[in-house]
Amino acid sequence: MFRFLLVRIASAIPVLLVLSVATFAIIQAPPGDYSDYIRSQLINQGGASFEEADAQAKAYSKEHGLDKPLPIQYVNWMTGIITRGDFGHSLYYNKPVADVVGERLPRTLALALVCHLLASVIGISFGVLAATRQYSWVDSLLSTVSFLGMTVPRFLMALIIVYVLVFHFNVSEINSFHSARYGGAPWSWDKFVDLVKHVWPVVAIATFGGLAYNMRVMRGNLLDTLNAQYVETARAKGLSEGAVVMRHAVPNALHPLIMYQGVVLPYMLTGEIETAIIFALPTVGPAIVGSMWVGDVYVTATFMLVLSATLIVGNIIADLLLAALDPRVRMGGGAYA
Repeated sequence: MFRFLLVRIASAIPVLLVLSVATFAIIQAPPGDYSDYIRSQLINQGGASFEEADAQAKAYSKEHGLDKPLPIQYVNWMTGIITRGDFGHSLYYNKPVADVVGERLPRTLALALVCHLLASVIGISFGVLAATRQYSWVDSLLSTVSFLGMTVPRFLMALIIVYVLVFHFNVSEINSFHSARYGGAPWSWDKFVDLVKHVWPVVAIATFGGLAYNMRVMRGNLLDTLNAQYVETARAKGLSEGAVVMRHAVPNALHPLIMYQGVVLPYMLTGEIETAIIFALPTVGPAIVGSMWVGDVYVTATFMLVLSATLIVGNIIADLLLAALDPRVRMGGGAYA
């Protein structure tokens, strides 16, 4: 197992390098950069003439190396990461990119983990319940919930919740994680309750969509597994139906959902983009969209690199979980030994 982990980590390094090159090139592909944003701001809001704004934009571009060829910009960026742990300077936020990521990534990851945990537990439970009661009213009800969760757009649910909170309950503070009086206060139970009051719409919307997918996959896999020959053999040995389902059928039906964890980590970090934008929450998703809009290339590239790393880490975790769950994986091939 340890050897397998080392091999996967070592193979991830060149993958990250290739992904960083591709990401940096794609981000820079559209015409224009942050100096064009500065030019437009000087003209539209500063009242400068085009000549004055263009001169200042060119000076800014030269000062920050935006006029250099793309390969040189990439090499300078990667050299700073490898040698100094410096991800560059955010042109829009006017602070190191590491500070921008450090402010938004932990809270986004915590929010995403809560949503994913709730969606997995509730969705798998609903899937087991629906599969063991196939074609009953319980199955029909849960299937309807799953259908709504898969089809109703998240931004629509967010807009409805915002409308209800603002116009029916007179809620004014919906664009932050805390009320103003708890902004710089130390953590306490009251501050935690205030946090829950602010983030519950995002958690509810993300959990609703996630549990729908988990339930559909779990229901379908469990129905197939319950008809397998080894399950019939377990029943013939006199095991109770509960033991047959929970000890033999459910662990094998979980395989696709476990492998899904390999791709769910990046989605967890960006899947709340629509909801976070509508609620104006300072998380990763809006930061990516905003940095791409103004051409803050180092912020965008760093977030994309983080998402690439989480994809690789997620796949490694999924492999380890699958090996821990299924003895056949541990025994087969010798890769996990």
